[in-house]
Amino acid sequence: MKDGAPSLHVDGSGLSVALVAASWHRTVMDGLVDGARRGLAGAGVRDVRFVEVPGSVELTVAAARLAPHHDAVVALGVVIRGGTPHFDYVCQAVTTGLTEVAVRTGVPVGFGVLTCDDEQQALDRAGLEGAAEDKGFEAAQAAVATAVALRDVPSLAPSRPIDG
Repeated sequence: MKDGAPSLHVDGSGLSVALVAASWHRTVMDGLVDGARRGLAGAGVRDVRFVEVPGSVELTVAAARLAPHHDAVVALGVVIRGGTPHFDYVCQAVTTGLTEVAVRTGVPVGFGVLTCDDEQQALDRAGLEGAAEDKGFEAAQAAVATAVALRDVPSLAPSRPIDG
């Protein structure tokens, strides 16, 4: 475990979770998906819907479609810096989009999108054998822990006029 990272042990049994993954960089993605599945199973989540999309930008629309029907969403992808500003635009769009899905729906979105300078950084975070980190596992744990924390918190009621 990385210094400062929380140790999350939650019971997510009974939760429904959507796992949405991009398909670029298959080796890295296989590690992230495996880690997320381990994280969900370890939390007792049995109801998991898996959806694969072409790339990280498409994670946002998939998460938006899935969130209203699940207690949490785990979004997994990898964006590796290249020689153009494309990296910056994709990372910003994905981060903003997934955050917006969570805020608009009230459904936690575990952010498992790696934004790396090179492929080795991605491999080091993908939860593969010998990897330093397991970001798929962490994203799944974060989504489940947040869903459990919010389980008894009512959603926002429609605004009412203030009597004055």
